[in-house]
Amino acid sequence: MVQELLILVIFLVAAFYVGSVLYRSFSAKSSCSKGCGGACSSIDFKKIQKDLEKKQVKA
Repeated sequence: MVQELLILVIFLVAAFYVGSVLYRSFSAKSSCSKGCGGACSSIDFKKIQKDLEKKQVKA
């Protein structure tokens, strides 16, 4: 009986983990497919270039 409860708890924890990983991977709007939550693919190089040019003009 105790062994069955332990297996059930381990299964539920594993199912919750897999569900949370799947949820994060499908709900990520502006990040890459790794699911880490970072904004890897949403880097705006044009904005960075403009900001650098503004800083150079001020200096």
